Amino acid sequence: MDFYSIAIILFGSTFGLIVRIFINNNFKIKIGFDIQSNTIVNFIASFFLGILVALNFSDNEILFLFYSGFLGCLSTFSSFIFQLFILFKKRKFLKLIFHYIEVIFFSFIFFYLGFYFIKFL
Repeated sequence: MDFYSIAIILFGSTFGLIVRIFINNNFKIKIGFDIQSNTIVNFIASFFLGILVALNFSDNEILFLFYSGFLGCLSTFSSFIFQLFILFKKRKFLKLIFHYIEVIFFSFIFFYLGFYFIKFL
């Protein structure tokens, strides 16, 4: 990988990190139960990933910028695992199972919506 590709990934990662921090600090939704801001970030990233997959870019620079850079830094698998670990540590096993299902299921739904949003346009 050349320096230019690394620079593109760093550029995308910087904006992904800024958006993630903004969402984590400013958004909290309550609909009968609490949705963590990291979960919202994963839903948004899944939606945009669906859009990018549907657009089927062949340019490596765009792939590095958005897939590896922006979306890779925006959505954080480690935050999801940390949330599950905290629930496990607190022995809230039922909440752990529901949170796991919630994130996996709705992330797939948002990916699907993003993908078919582009396909039907």
